[in-house]
Amino acid sequence: MSDSDSSSVLGQRAGVGGLRLWVLLRMGRWLFAAVALAVVFVVMVACSKLGLTPLRLIIGQHNGTFWIFSAFIGAIITGTSIVVTINQLVLSQELGAVGDQRDRMQDAMEFRGDIEAVLDEEDVTPPEPAAFLYELVDGIEREANEFESTVASDHGDEIQGKVSDYVDDITENAAVVKDDLKDAQFGTFDVIWNALNFNYSRKIHDAREIRADHGDDLSDEADSEIDEMIEILKFFGPAREHFKTLYFQWELINLSRALLYISVPALVVMGLLMMYVDAGTLPGTTLTVDNLVWLTSAGFVIGISPFVVFIVYILRIATVAKRTLAMGPFILRESERDEDLG
Repeated sequence: MSDSDSSSVLGQRAGVGGLRLWVLLRMGRWLFAAVALAVVFVVMVACSKLGLTPLRLIIGQHNGTFWIFSAFIGAIITGTSIVVTINQLVLSQELGAVGDQRDRMQDAMEFRGDIEAVLDEEDVTPPEPAAFLYELVDGIEREANEFESTVASDHGDEIQGKVSDYVDDITENAAVVKDDLKDAQFGTFDVIWNALNFNYSRKIHDAREIRADHGDDLSDEADSEIDEMIEILKFFGPAREHFKTLYFQWELINLSRALLYISVPALVVMGLLMMYVDAGTLPGTTLTVDNLVWLTSAGFVIGISPFVVFIVYILRIATVAKRTLAMGPFILRESERDEDLG
């Protein structure tokens, strides 16, 4: 089984795992939140048909709406304040003295210069993250083809077969990633998704394994090509981590803004429900369900909406962080423990 067949194209996994991964990573955050809230609403309404104590009776005897929705007031204010404060503390790491900022600029320029030095056909790498990763993956693909051509010229069939399988894996994986990166725009999840799809760790491991198994049989030129192959692959890890960090900061800003936008309307709705809803509100039924159940269920969904939005954003961030814990030739996911080359 090739590496790309087993794990490089994350979105093509079948079954429950593939669906779970799509929901956690690819599904739009607002759509995810809307689906989760819709499920809660349906459950709340459906429970009124289970023969439990009627909601209108609970509200009339125990002032149920006050006790339910008053708790949301404090929870929304406290929760939103804490989340926004934590996010701002994380983002404050970007602040610093001019010397620190100059060091960061210097490091970034040196990193670009190092990559441009190994990408023979790129004098200046693009500034956009998607285009930058595109050129880096394209350079890896070119280097792999050069490696295969060198081995094919003066090596035996066994080595040629292993190198051919290795290069086929790289070119297939690179073709998928480059095709998706063409229209990707930073700020959406597409750039990070395609960075995750290129499993550079396995490719570094396989290149080192080829040299370990056949180092004595490789020509000096082929051995040099392996060194260049590993060297250019090693640039992909820091590039991916850098863009991942920027994306996390971007998402935390979006999360803070979303919570601020949602919290004020939610607080207003909670106040209205506490002030004006009692056992005599909206008498009658709709679709055999008490109108008061429809109203309070909708109010409950609005009350938990800031919490649900927080969850769906953090789920994606946590999932990406878990999948990128290790750098270099370390593979943490069991799904990538496929057979070694040969």
